[in-house]
Amino acid sequence: MKFIIVGMGNFGGYLAARLTDKGHEVIGIDSTMSRVEALKDKITHTICMDATELHSAKNLPLKEADVVLVAIGEDIGASIMATAVFKELNVKRLISRAISHTHETVIKAIGVNEIIHPEEETAERLAKKLEMKGVIDSFSISGGYNIVEVKSPKEFVGKSIGESDIRNKYNVNVLTIVKVRNRPNIFGALQEREKVIGVVNARTVIENNDILVLFGEMKDIEKILDLNDD
Repeated sequence: MKFIIVGMGNFGGYLAARLTDKGHEVIGIDSTMSRVEALKDKITHTICMDATELHSAKNLPLKEADVVLVAIGEDIGASIMATAVFKELNVKRLISRAISHTHETVIKAIGVNEIIHPEEETAERLAKKLEMKGVIDSFSISGGYNIVEVKSPKEFVGKSIGESDIRNKYNVNVLTIVKVRNRPNIFGALQEREKVIGVVNARTVIENNDILVLFGEMKDIEKILDLNDD
């Protein structure tokens, strides 16, 4: 896919570099040359320009871009102006970052409904990880549903997913399992390695140290987390 990311601060720069690492074509834009220079070897393309200027933005390959993401955080005025510019240019998909309620309200008024809150989302995931024993990571979905990675309770170890009857007992689906194994690194020291096994079925056996990727309402997932206290 082809991405244009505006704002090469901590969030935007890291996102652009990660997408580049995953094989996507990324254009990273910032009005500060030092940021552009710092990231030029980590991102497919970097451009120093003012994305709040319509005539400058018009010169970007917008028709080829699958996503334009305005990642500007600190300068709310620049974020709103850049979002308005790309909205006017009718890009295929426009995502904008908001750092406050007022910021989000203005972006919505422009007509952008896909809004991200990276700081809030990271804090929410970390809060769940810290307050709930056994949670490794989590992702909230609308309607009160969550995708949560949890350490497999001892009660499930050695049983297949069908035998554990997780869906019927807890109203939770197992999406996949992450296998955690100790493997020697290049120096010969043991190091934890994770491997996702893909789509699971009723015959898939849960083993010791497995991480279960669960989907359901948090109140139901918490019942499984309580098994780790036993």
